[in-house]
Amino acid sequence: MSATWSRCVGALEHELPEQQFNTWVKPLQAVESGAGLRLLAPNRFVVDWVRSNLLSRIESLLLADGGLPVSIEIGSRGPVVVPAAEPAPAHGSFGAALPARAAEFFGVPLNPNFTFASFIEGKSNHFAKAAAFQVAENPGSAYNPLFIYGGVGLGKTHLMHAIGHLIRERNPGARIAYLHSERFVSDMVRALQHNRINEFKNTYRSLHALLIDDIQFFAGKDRSQEEFFHTFNALIEGQ
Repeated sequence: MSATWSRCVGALEHELPEQQFNTWVKPLQAVESGAGLRLLAPNRFVVDWVRSNLLSRIESLLLADGGLPVSIEIGSRGPVVVPAAEPAPAHGSFGAALPARAAEFFGVPLNPNFTFASFIEGKSNHFAKAAAFQVAENPGSAYNPLFIYGGVGLGKTHLMHAIGHLIRERNPGARIAYLHSERFVSDMVRALQHNRINEFKNTYRSLHALLIDDIQFFAGKDRSQEEFFHTFNALIEGQ
């Protein structure tokens, strides 16, 4: 880390709330060159937030410390190191090999009746079905992430189950979790209570597909949002 960026980070740490600093500033990596200072962010969400809310302040701090021009982009200075899974296998509700003692953190089984073949398509959900099918056909590349928004009874939950079914059909060993957002929160709380938060993180962040229903339940739950953000980042980076 350059001395200039280190001083900038120190100033931001005093100015920002701890959660904002940990979420948006800590992940940034700085690369200094003749053209100025390049900030490397783990994904486009960090890039967009920093550009909209923080970049002007960073520029002013750097200007006061020598005037380095600054830019931000998606990238990393080195390879991503993925921790090895625990060797002892267990089996969760989806039949996938999981770290020992982690199976309880997985969601509910997929509904066998909710497939693409049984989905009733209409004008209100045609585009959503097409996008969902692309996700299932090309997991990690097409529409990653996919967010489905709509009224009651239009097939959101059906499409989520259908995605899971098709991914498993194409890759029987895929680790997939479908769950309500409230289950994610309760799993996290239970893991914290029993000092098993690392197992919680390893389980959710090693999935091939995470399907969360009614994600609006995260509203107002800052700790849950932060944990989901880091899980989300890990899955995006792992495609």
